[in-house]
Amino acid sequence: MWRRFLPLDYRRRQLLRDAPAGPLRDYLTTPFADRSVDYRRIEFVALDLETTGLDPAHDVILSVGMVSLVAAGIDLSTAQHYLVAPERAVPEGSAVIHGITDDAAARGDAIADVMPRLLARLCGRVMLGHHVKIERQFLDAACRRLYGTGFLVPVADTETLIRRWFERRGQLLGGRDLRLHALRMRYGLPRYKAHDALADALATAELFCAFVATANLESKVPLKRFLEQQ
Repeated sequence: MWRRFLPLDYRRRQLLRDAPAGPLRDYLTTPFADRSVDYRRIEFVALDLETTGLDPAHDVILSVGMVSLVAAGIDLSTAQHYLVAPERAVPEGSAVIHGITDDAAARGDAIADVMPRLLARLCGRVMLGHHVKIERQFLDAACRRLYGTGFLVPVADTETLIRRWFERRGQLLGGRDLRLHALRMRYGLPRYKAHDALADALATAELFCAFVATANLESKVPLKRFLEQQ
């Protein structure tokens, strides 16, 4: 528990000592983004995962969606989507939610081929998500299975950022109010199809842009104001 109070870049260097040669070590070699610089100078990668369930100890990643933001603007040319072939059958219940059947998943790439691309994309950048704890836990589990070492990345969470912003103004949001589609409605954004990794990544990126555009932030805001403690 006490490790979460250590500087993130210090923990990165600790992980680097134990990481074997390969994609994760290459990723950990690059210092994390400077927490003191203005957030507009940092590239964020909005990322969403679809999985077979919610338990990273037993469930696996089925698809990955990513798109980059720079200076609070979305670069659509960076949008990427990967299907991941699971090592086991896709549970019927989860297939109903995200629409990824066994046949569709079988056409995906192995997680061992997708993770190096994902790590390269996140290298030196900040991962952005909505309730991003899920993504972070599944990526950590995948790295431990593939490389024997845990995963670490600076993260910003639109759910947390917006909840805290409203709380400071005496408005409490909770439960359904904090869901991605509900917050997008609050900011006047269109509703996209849910449970599609790329659509949800883009939806999160748009929500972040709407939030910073309307939050009356100072002309310079250090990145650390956006980052989750982990």
